[in-house]
Amino acid sequence: MLNITVEDRVAIHEVIALHGHVVDDRDWDRLGEVFTDDVVFDVTDYGYGTLHGMQAMQDLVRGNRDDAAQPLGHHVTNTVIVSHDGGRVRARSKALAVAGDGTSGSAVYEDVLRRDAQGWRISYRKVTARRGGH
Repeated sequence: MLNITVEDRVAIHEVIALHGHVVDDRDWDRLGEVFTDDVVFDVTDYGYGTLHGMQAMQDLVRGNRDDAAQPLGHHVTNTVIVSHDGGRVRARSKALAVAGDGTSGSAVYEDVLRRDAQGWRISYRKVTARRGGH
């Protein structure tokens, strides 16, 4: 068992879950509640490469807001904290996305979260698509 408080565990799970609400509501101004300003966001598996910083994330989401292929629902489950080092943790979650046509997809979120004055936020996320043959 990692030496981390229950309060921190709940806060970490909450911020990981908040991501789905923010993006599904297209509430881009709230991305800073989920991600640090210097976030590194690796979405290479989805053809977007690795984004560096909040501005790059804002540009991506705003540029794709009318893309019909973007999921209507992002759901996260099975979140586990795999390591803890003071003000940083590594977490792993399963992600499910549901498209407008009813199709769905699965991914894994590999996150590094950092605690700062605003609380726990994601400073690094790699999204790995789960496809047949894995």
